[in-house]
Amino acid sequence: MHSTTSEPAPEPGTPPDGSASPLADSTEQALKIAVVGGFGVGKTTLVRSVSEIRPLTTEETMTRAGDGVDDLSGVEGKRTTTVAFDFGRITLDATSVLYLFGAPGQERFWFLWDRLFTGALGAVVLVDTRRLEDSFYAIDRLEAQGTPFIVAHNDFGDTEHTLDEVRSALDLDPAVPLVRCDARERESAKRVLIALVHHVRSLITRRAG
Repeated sequence: MHSTTSEPAPEPGTPPDGSASPLADSTEQALKIAVVGGFGVGKTTLVRSVSEIRPLTTEETMTRAGDGVDDLSGVEGKRTTTVAFDFGRITLDATSVLYLFGAPGQERFWFLWDRLFTGALGAVVLVDTRRLEDSFYAIDRLEAQGTPFIVAHNDFGDTEHTLDEVRSALDLDPAVPLVRCDARERESAKRVLIALVHHVRSLITRRAG
């Protein structure tokens, strides 16, 4: 006897059992997005929450060797850190996929960022109001390279600062979108990526006009 109960369709690229799926044969276009920001702002968490496959991460346990090198102010509970990059994937439709590259936040790994930006559709700069100054370099590098980007305030329970206050503190160009998110929540992380795609599309339309 066949059951008549309908099951919700899995998201594109995700098989019914939830395991990682191979890339579809119909895929013709791969788009790259970089996720950058300071140390401990939630880049790995965002990639993990939104990726349809089990993400490739290069997290290592923090040791005493990092004492005096990695500034843990505001993130004293952090126990692991990315040492190369995080990688995730989202299927957009039958022919297009989105690849996410999460960059390490420590200053000693910043030399990797320019390579991650190369060929990127755009970038997301995650910020934490406890350590806003850690985001300045990411914004400066993206502006210098001409890479489209948006800024996402990863909300760690911060109810004291409005987005206008964050924008002012970052001295952010009015044309750069600023959104609030919770990197732990899939839907919230997806909205960040959608905001970036819309921003890139508006820039392309403006230039074409």
